[in-house]
Amino acid sequence: MAWNSHLPSRVTGSLDALHWSTESLAAVLDAAGAPPRTRLLTTEAHEIIQGLMAARPEISPKYFYDERGSGLFEEITRLPEYYVTRVERSIFQRHGEAIAQAVGTGGVVIELGAGNCEKARSLCLRLQPSEFVGIDISFDHLQEAMRGLEADLPWLHARALAADITQPIRLPDDLPQQRRLVFYPGSSIGNFEPAHAVQLLTQMRDMLGAPEDGGGLLIGIDLPKPVHVLQAAYDDAAGVTAAFNRNVLAHVNRLVGSDFVPDHWKHRAIFNSELSRIEMHLVALSNQQVRWPGGGREFLMGERIHTENSYKYSKEAFAAMLKQAGFSHLRSWTDEQGWFAVIHAWQ
Repeated sequence: MAWNSHLPSRVTGSLDALHWSTESLAAVLDAAGAPPRTRLLTTEAHEIIQGLMAARPEISPKYFYDERGSGLFEEITRLPEYYVTRVERSIFQRHGEAIAQAVGTGGVVIELGAGNCEKARSLCLRLQPSEFVGIDISFDHLQEAMRGLEADLPWLHARALAADITQPIRLPDDLPQQRRLVFYPGSSIGNFEPAHAVQLLTQMRDMLGAPEDGGGLLIGIDLPKPVHVLQAAYDDAAGVTAAFNRNVLAHVNRLVGSDFVPDHWKHRAIFNSELSRIEMHLVALSNQQVRWPGGGREFLMGERIHTENSYKYSKEAFAAMLKQAGFSHLRSWTDEQGWFAVIHAWQ
């Protein structure tokens, strides 16, 4: 089902948030006495409010990952319906030696969206890199994970870097340039629109340096599969994914000073067959007025806020995207059912 059935909304407030600059939003937040963290994150606040004020309201999925959201996602990965983590792990178990031979041991591992570093721990045991950099937007959660990684692998020089991977990332100046491996597991590349995904892949390629430096990308992608399997994975019986989706509203409240009531919204996951993607939405259970410093919006019963896409690419389609991003070579490994692929790409 395509996302095209929104009910009309009424925007309220004395300012037009669609045209606020970051500076004017900062002034409004200061005047309204918004929490200090809100005033410090005016760029994020501006982005969030623009999304909420759009004709088709949306919240970027990167705002799922506050401390509670990161914990809920870890719960999701252990659910019986959520095949992604289990199937990806089976690929590394079945093809781990071949992957290590292809990628090479030693060097530097840079994990994007590192989370709890569980996958990095297993990879580093195989590859024995000299350096590891974990990058994540949720710094508190990342710091805790890095402490665990250092305890398990005391020989590894590990560092945490708080950054939004959708923005340019500056790696530590003293990080070795040679044999960098950018590691992006879990199919998160599917959360971005295809054109944006190519931009991110290009940024990953740039992190590797010149072709002669011997770097590469190791990335996971979720392949097309039966719709009932996808639906169950994104709308589990225990309601953990629903709680994860609603929690984004609590996080937004803290970031922009809004007054969403998460329990007034229902989780909904649908498969858009035309675009080959799962879509997650939050559906208003009643007419409700949501306010934030300087403005607000009325949401009518049944209106949706679009919170996530998860594209399911064929290997051929993704290979074309890698080529656009400047990768000339690739090899891949899949599970027995052909549900998931781990791809090694290099220049």
